[in-house]
Amino acid sequence: MELFDGRPESVEGRLPREIRTYDYLDRLGIPYQRTDHEAADNMEACYEIDKILGVVICKNLFLCNRQKTNFYLLMMPGKKKFKTKELSSQINSARLSFADAEDMLRFLDIEPGAVSIMGLMNDTEHEVQLLIDEDVLKDEYVGCHPCVCTSSLKLRTQDIMEKFLPATGHAAKVVHLIGED
Repeated sequence: MELFDGRPESVEGRLPREIRTYDYLDRLGIPYQRTDHEAADNMEACYEIDKILGVVICKNLFLCNRQKTNFYLLMMPGKKKFKTKELSSQINSARLSFADAEDMLRFLDIEPGAVSIMGLMNDTEHEVQLLIDEDVLKDEYVGCHPCVCTSSLKLRTQDIMEKFLPATGHAAKVVHLIGED
């Protein structure tokens, strides 16, 4: 794996959703670094990518309530354990569960394994509420996928909060997750 500044030189073999991510970031003037890799299907693989990027890639979970009327994208540190009850009480939603892959594709244009805050650029109807664990905001940089699981990005947290989210029309609700047993 190598670290590159900005978008790939060639779009050959890349999915349109990935290219749209680079176009969106470039249009907003948000600098980023990128690395290409095999699909990271576990946190250990993510840690290897973290080393290349020099950041901790967030754990991104796509959640919904039991009625499937409210959808949430949760960003949290990869080493924290997700506790449904802990989050449910903070957002006044009983019975959170993982949302279906079909809903992920419909709202964020992302498939399982590539869940990322970048998908919010595709949620033009604002159906998904962003939840960010407060510890994510303590780091200068955030790592995420560009809507595909075979590349990862390093962006300034401040750029995400002050440029990217306002451009998408989304606001973040900051949550406090302990994540302990």
